[in-house]
Amino acid sequence: MSLIILAALLMTAGIDSFAAKKNKDTDIPSENQRKASYIFFEALNQKQKSNIDAFFDLLRHAHRLNPDDSAISFYLGFCYISMNNGTKEMSETGLAMMKKHFIEHPEDYDEAVIYATVAGQLGMQAESLKAWEKITEVFPSKIEAKSLLAECYARNNDFRRAIATYDTIESIEGKSMALSLRKINYMFALDDTTGTITEGRALLASAPDNASYNLLMGNIFMQLGNQDSAFHYIDKAQKLDPENGMTYLTKAQIYYMDGDSINYDKQIYQALVSKDLDVNNKVAVLTDYIKQLLAERDSSQRIDNLFSVLITQHPHESTIHDLYSQYFATKGEYTKAAEQLAYVTDIDPDNPNAWKKLVMLYLMSEDFPQAVTAAQKALEYNPDDMDLYQYIAPAYYQMKEYDKALKTYNKALEISDSTDYVLRSNIIGGMADVYYSMGDTLKAFDTYEKSLELYPGNTSIMNNYAYFLSVSNMDLDRAEKLSAIAVKDDPENPIFLDTYAWVFFKKKEYKLALAYIENAIKNSEEESAEILEHYGDILFMNGQFEKAVENWEKALKLDPKSDILQRKVKYKTYFIE
Repeated sequence: MSLIILAALLMTAGIDSFAAKKNKDTDIPSENQRKASYIFFEALNQKQKSNIDAFFDLLRHAHRLNPDDSAISFYLGFCYISMNNGTKEMSETGLAMMKKHFIEHPEDYDEAVIYATVAGQLGMQAESLKAWEKITEVFPSKIEAKSLLAECYARNNDFRRAIATYDTIESIEGKSMALSLRKINYMFALDDTTGTITEGRALLASAPDNASYNLLMGNIFMQLGNQDSAFHYIDKAQKLDPENGMTYLTKAQIYYMDGDSINYDKQIYQALVSKDLDVNNKVAVLTDYIKQLLAERDSSQRIDNLFSVLITQHPHESTIHDLYSQYFATKGEYTKAAEQLAYVTDIDPDNPNAWKKLVMLYLMSEDFPQAVTAAQKALEYNPDDMDLYQYIAPAYYQMKEYDKALKTYNKALEISDSTDYVLRSNIIGGMADVYYSMGDTLKAFDTYEKSLELYPGNTSIMNNYAYFLSVSNMDLDRAEKLSAIAVKDDPENPIFLDTYAWVFFKKKEYKLALAYIENAIKNSEEESAEILEHYGDILFMNGQFEKAVENWEKALKLDPKSDILQRKVKYKTYFIE
């Protein structure tokens, strides 16, 4: 149990109950008893000011002076439990100190409630139950204590006594939805069908035109598999309260169980556009609904229409825009996803995860200037967020603003944890990519080596290093060794396989190159212009000229601005008969 929970429980206790208890049989000198009482009341004063540490220290002092005072022992025992995070030995000691006061002074209601609660939290359910039974015996008019006793019976799987206790409360307070729901849940647990229906009807008889009570009856019959009766009560609930979204959700559940997708769809739609269904429920329902439609490869128009309605109803509800963004991202429509997430960051600018997702969406849609702008805005709220720097630098790299990329990587190195070797290796490896693109090949390769010195197992850096070595026709044996390690670590990674194939191509080992490039193609979820071009080149050197041209043409469709691909396709007639 944490200090926060301790403080919360102590603040609920009334000050009148915080009194040192006189013990005529004690051998403690009266002077010590008086000092202990004074210190105890000062401890209470510190408690009122939320100075929990001071409260604990003063309690220990008071207890040393008068260990026989049960009130002091009670709260010191509670502190032992709380401040030692439930350590078994201290928990047992602390609970024993609390129990002594509870047994001697069961009339102290606040302390009694705390003792029963703590015993339950420590997993001593039987002891907790005995305490609640004693509390309700001493305080028969305390309805709250009776409710807590009923819950304790339920935790001990004694559902009949729980129901009986709620019956007692009901005889005092009258029928209510909350009480009936609890009793019905326990009757279901007991497979008491007759009792469940009887309880539901008794509640409904108290207010026949209450939509919620009719809906409860509908739910009862739905759980029991009696759909005709379920629809009867749900229909009545809808007539009484047409805007009650839960009625439509309940009907939707029945139709779903029947496999009636058309009526299920209609009811879900009505639930989502209803005005009284709270936003959290709408988001939960819509999430499941979207998953189902996407799984069925259904039309997206219905989803778009629903989002349009929901956003009109709740224009400033960030969770809806966030869900809409996730929906677009799932479909690969990253620009639209970013547009929706931008609303989220406008509504909740302090949300760091939203900013990160927005930057990632801009990167995925290759809108690098927007990615940089969003990341820089995010840094205003989270200036030391390392992830943001690692997003900005690659964006600058893609924009060919190499000086800014290096500056960003250097800033990331400056604020990174000096013991986080993996992170620092990645940052330095990113700098190596920049140096290579700037044309400083030797510095790039030297920087790759520094990256791998920090973290020798960085396979992503190995792959990049190996690829650029092969492109530069430099130290191909080193490139092969690095690429082999990367492929062994992740044998289905198409990028790693492509690099390995290209190293063999450069070493003129064309058969091996073909085997690995074909494996790269097989493991690629999406077509890549670069991999297809490599495939074409390797096929060409293996004498498969027509197939080579086919792959160059595929690559050119993906990268129509490539001069090299244009020339390869243009002059295909020179080597295809």
